[in-house]
Parts: sequence; C-alpha cells; structure tokens
Amino acid sequence: MPCTGGTMMGMLSAHDTITRLGGLARGDHLQQLGFTRTQLSRLVARGQIERIRHGVFAVGSLDDDTRTALAHGGALCCASVLQRRHVWLLVSPAAPHVWLGHRGRPLPHPQCACVSHYFRGPVPFGRTGIETALVQYRSCCGDEAFFAAFESAWRSGLLTRAARARIRSRLPGTARWLVDLARPDADSGLESLLRLRLHILGIHLACQVEIRGVGRVDFVIDGHLILEADGKINHDGVTMRHKDLVRDAAASRLGYETLRFDYAQIIHDWPTVQAAILAARRRLRRAH
Repeated sequence: MPCTGGTMMGMLSAHDTITRLGGLARGDHLQQLGFTRTQLSRLVARGQIERIRHGVFAVGSLDDDTRTALAHGGALCCASVLQRRHVWLLVSPAAPHVWLGHRGRPLPHPQCACVSHYFRGPVPFGRTGIETALVQYRSCCGDEAFFAAFESAWRSGLLTRAARARIRSRLPGTARWLVDLARPDADSGLESLLRLRLHILGIHLACQVEIRGVGRVDFVIDGHLILEADGKINHDGVTMRHKDLVRDAAASRLGYETLRFDYAQIIHDWPTVQAAILAARRRLRRAH
C-alpha cells in the first residue's frame, strides 16, 4: 500500500545512529546495523564520527573522564561517577576510576593515570549508574566515605526507595547497617561523618532541630549541647560568621552550649573534636 500521511524517511547515517544510541556505539553493533568497517573508517577520516579506541565510536561532546575510561578499556565508575553527579565525597578522585571487570586488562593510552578496578560483574558501556558507583565507592574508600556519599545522594534526590534497597542488598551483611542509619536531611558530608562517628560511640543525636529564637541547628545532644558542622559554603565570610555568633548567643540565653567544628577539624583532627564533645557532655550533665 502507498504511504500516506507523511514522507518516507531515508536511511539513518552512522552519525544519526550513534546519536540515537546515546552518543556512543560499539563497532560490532554498528556493523550489525549495516555499516561496514570501511564506511566507518571513512567517516572517522572525514571527522563525522570519532573513534575513541578500536571498536568504539562517538559523536557530539563527550566528557574527558568518560573518554579516558573508554580509552583505558573499561567504564567510568566509583568516585568518578559520583563526582559527576555532584555527590559529596570524602575522598575525591585525582584521576578517572575505571571498571575493567574481573579479568579485564587496561589498554595503553596517552598520559594514563587511571585507577583500575576489577570488580566482578558485567561492565557497562561508557559509565556505571549511581547505585553501582556507590557500592564500588565503599569497596574503594571505606564505610565512612560510603555513608557520607549515600546520604548526599539521597538528599539530592538521586536515590529512590527501591534504589536504596538495591544498594543495601549488594552490600556485605556487616555493612548494611550503614544504609539503615542513613537519613535524607544531612546538609553536608561533614554532618554525616559527625553523626556516624558519634553513633559508633553510642551517642544519640537529635538531628536538624528547630529551636525557637535560634533557628535550625545541626544536632542536639542530651537536650542541652548543640553541635554544628560548619562547611565552607554556608559559613565562610565575615557576615556568616557574625550570624553564627548571634545564633550561639541566643542559644546560650536559652541554656544551650554550642560547639562548632569546621571541615579541617572533622576531617583531619577528629580526636580533638571527639574529646571536646565528650568533655562538654560531662560538664553539662553535672550542671543539670
């Protein structure tokens, strides 16, 4: 029957095909769709498509880390994927993290500084999803780093309930309590780390507490001790410092003691932070 209601479409070009595949395509897939190796080589020579490595083609803009991971022979993963999604990282990647699979081998490429991972399982094409990246990040950087990243991703709306359950199921049984402890309201990774470390000490924290005349504070211990984790974004500058002092004075009038800790203290001098919190608890308990 004749075609009515529209014009007949011509064959897709290799460029259009790769675009519809998300900007990346394997050579063998393109050959299955009718493009010969000779045709692909000619298109590369004309600059119409790009060969990332043997058997991998791209069109359009491709971020440098994903390009490097493909050239390395694997998929962008772990901390590098989390960094792209703006997840708070305790340990930020200095070079692309690349998943090569259990038996994969890195391919030589210029200026390689990649961190190779050999996790089991099927390696995706291009980069992993955020669920896999979080599970890998725990194996790579530890429980604390995972916990802070997990809470950050949850707060940012990147993890559905089903996603959180899947991540939990993929963790070792001894690490699943980290997901159970996590909350979606941590304002920063510093808050996540502080709460995790005090939980391990058996200290219960009331989180994101609204105090009349003071405002919302990060944590309250024993009803009288306020803890604030001051990240650079919300507490830098003379104006913000003044607001913090006003809040602390208002809290003092109501019978609270406030302890503030910045990034350097929580990350690099935790023993001093812990000692200050424990001493303040003892002091306030005696007073009350």
